[in-house]
Amino acid sequence: QVQLVESGGGLVQAGGSLRLSCAASGRTFSSYAMGWFRQAPGKEREFVAALSWSGGSTYYADSVKGRFTISRDNAKNTVYLQMNSLKPEDTASYYCAASGRGLRLWLLHEYDYWGQGTQVTVSS
Repeated sequence: QVQLVESGGGLVQAGGSLRLSCAASGRTFSSYAMGWFRQAPGKEREFVAALSWSGGSTYYADSVKGRFTISRDNAKNTVYLQMNSLKPEDTASYYCAASGRGLRLWLLHEYDYWGQGTQVTVSS
């Protein structure tokens, strides 16, 4: 069992930056691939970024490539999402998730555990 708690969301102006954190419970955190997804009001949850259990492989949605960076610190049981050059269309609730299989990390159903989400609002 893995419990995930996101933090770091907030209100920021367009062009600004935020860093989201996702703290995981459990001693097996390092064996999970981790991902970030987001969901805007009235829209489906969509893939943002993911990385392998070691952090050696990373994956990004085209919409955030070059602006967002995902990373992890297995010693701290934490995964991060650094978000730069934020745009109003990045406004959403952001969720972290853990995948035991570590495959097809852009798909929601590949994840076993989800956090409750943190709100990011980007004003124009």
